[in-house]
Amino acid sequence: MARDVNYGVWLDFRNPDPWAVPFEGFYRDSLQQIEDAEALGFGSVWLTEHHFCDDGYTPSPMVIAGAIGERTKTMRIGTNLIILPLHNPIRVAEDAATVSLLTGGRFDLGVGVGYRQMEFEQFGRELRFRPSLMEEAVEVIRRAWRGEAINMDGKRFQFGDVKVTPKPEHAPRILMGGMTDPAIDRAARIADGFLSTGGIGHDIYADALARHGKAGSGSIFAGNWAIIAEDPEREAAKIGDHVLYHLNQYIKWGAFGPPEETPLFETAEAAIENGLYELWDADMAVNNLSAMLDAYPQIKDVHFWGHFPGEPIESGHRRLEYIASKVLPRL
Repeated sequence: MARDVNYGVWLDFRNPDPWAVPFEGFYRDSLQQIEDAEALGFGSVWLTEHHFCDDGYTPSPMVIAGAIGERTKTMRIGTNLIILPLHNPIRVAEDAATVSLLTGGRFDLGVGVGYRQMEFEQFGRELRFRPSLMEEAVEVIRRAWRGEAINMDGKRFQFGDVKVTPKPEHAPRILMGGMTDPAIDRAARIADGFLSTGGIGHDIYADALARHGKAGSGSIFAGNWAIIAEDPEREAAKIGDHVLYHLNQYIKWGAFGPPEETPLFETAEAAIENGLYELWDADMAVNNLSAMLDAYPQIKDVHFWGHFPGEPIESGHRRLEYIASKVLPRL
């Protein structure tokens, strides 16, 4: 049956050694990949954020979002995600409103609580205050976009009788990511949708919606880690070093638990077998994605990595072309 679901691409703009290329060209080629993805039929692009990374993991997704807006016509642009507790929420509200105005309302603000101790230290924040930083920041942003005076006297933020101008004509959706029960519950309670990673938490989110009296509502924006190609095993072997780097860096940072308690993978084969990756050809992709969409009608978007860190952009783009021609028409 026909489904009202967007399919998109996900980029982190990482450019690690030993595959590094000059960043100006890398940014230019990445923007071209996004423009080409829109022409292929992908309806969304998702950007993420980290700081102080040797591989250049993008620290400025809002800036890139504005550049994408100038290069695209209909594609929705979202963050999956920015680390909201690191930021002044008024600045986030202003920047997101500006991107929304520049793109005719095509922007979605996806946020998460973060997990890297070093980032919080350098931004003068404390990890233990993440829940209250998140909740107060979301409230500030919503007041700002409604054109209200902020007037916040909270635990973490104090703002007076000020208004954010210009307010967006189309207020972005506030989406929230997370892989733990409290984070997913928070998404169900105060966000406009849930950003999932590798299929983690869809059931938890659905249960949380029911618990908060929102059964039958809610939205899921699913970040998918599958490697989709005509011969997925051969494709995985070709890009194995990039996939191994991709997963191990997240482990080192604490994305999947305390780094000292979460061992790194020694081989790409082990990372693919035990990580969030799936190896699918077109038939498998259609079957698995259809089953996921049937099980969770809240899903509004599924997006795939445009390329893995250090992988040549044209290599990743060939997978997007395969998905666009062999998978999306059947969904």
